[in-house]
Amino acid sequence: MEEIVMIIKITDRLHYWGQLLLLPVYWLSFLVPRDKKIWLFGSTFGRRFADNPRYLYLYVSQHRDELGIRPIWISHNEDVVKMLNAEGYEAYMYHSLKGIWFALRGKLYLYDNYSKDINFWQSGGALKINLWHGIPLKKIQHDNVFDKFRHPKNFWGKIKNFPRNISDEKPSHYVLTTSENLRYIFSSAFKTENILIAGYPRNQVLISDDIKNIYLDEENRDRKKIISFLKKKINGGNKKMIFYMPTFRESETLFFQNFDRDDFQKFLEENNLLFCIKLHPKSKLNEEFRNIQSENIMVINKDADPYVFLKMADVLITDYSSIYFDYLLLDRPIIFFAYDLEEYLNDSREMYFDYDEFTPGEKVNDYHELKKSILRCVNLDNENRDEYSDFRKKIREKVFEYDNLKTCLASIEMISYAKKN
Repeated sequence: MEEIVMIIKITDRLHYWGQLLLLPVYWLSFLVPRDKKIWLFGSTFGRRFADNPRYLYLYVSQHRDELGIRPIWISHNEDVVKMLNAEGYEAYMYHSLKGIWFALRGKLYLYDNYSKDINFWQSGGALKINLWHGIPLKKIQHDNVFDKFRHPKNFWGKIKNFPRNISDEKPSHYVLTTSENLRYIFSSAFKTENILIAGYPRNQVLISDDIKNIYLDEENRDRKKIISFLKKKINGGNKKMIFYMPTFRESETLFFQNFDRDDFQKFLEENNLLFCIKLHPKSKLNEEFRNIQSENIMVINKDADPYVFLKMADVLITDYSSIYFDYLLLDRPIIFFAYDLEEYLNDSREMYFDYDEFTPGEKVNDYHELKKSILRCVNLDNENRDEYSDFRKKIREKVFEYDNLKTCLASIEMISYAKKN
């Protein structure tokens, strides 16, 4: 077993440092003429079909004739490419001949992490626009002092990070955010003045049907389960969905302190509730929740796009995840289950805003408070008034500047501006 672990470590290190051998490929890619009509999209290191690139890609694909654009999805995930091709969309594996060809020919790279979401090594001469993946509550990129890659503690740390700094940290030409109020944050985090202000494309699917969405098999399976559950009525009452999306961190296992599995299952059944959980792929809570056998608890696939499910939720529970900003557009109750706030601030992340002043919803610290808060939120009426409606509106107006019904169009206008400058 130790030998296998050692082989894996050596292989990973060879792959990591071997990236430097591709530098001549990157330099040569500047010599290839690029086509302004070819827009390349990718997400999450090429692994997922998700987030802002997904929805802008779908919008552009569905309006390609009137826009005069050829959108192409580049992926490391064969399932994503097969699904898109089967639905009539253009997509290629990043290492295929066509994937490499279009990575060299496309003028525009649109992604949500780094240009290697598509193909960094063939990106020389392309215009790179980072659509990013959220409005930050917690500090990101260069502003995150806990990030050992961007803030190495010694000279050896700088040397060790060198290959990563080439492929990951090569700056984007532009970064997208949603409000002038956030410009200074993104400018500081990404060390650039080239900030584009428009709506996030992913939010258009929350409040309009302008984009025809398509789904991966796992997304469709989970989606159908939720729809089937919510259609059932028990004792004349409608079932409701609670969506739990926590931030990944080491202290997340504290969730199960004072947590009574049997009691929680009974609580959900008695109140006609479906508790859907979308966790980080590395989360230790994945197995914990999967071990609970209940038709009222559902763990959504780790690589699924949460925006497929967010619109279905009657209540969102989170802690420090930026997804709550997007959920504000639906104007529904949010519960902030920040049971480890002090520990998180000291050991994991600093924040851009005061937590209490920027989180418009009930704050709960343990399992019993959580149950009470869920009941209040699912039973809002004239007598049980929504106390956070005005607070949600205040934060929503701070972080969203554009008409979110037209976010994709606004994004395209900003991209067109960037291409001219």
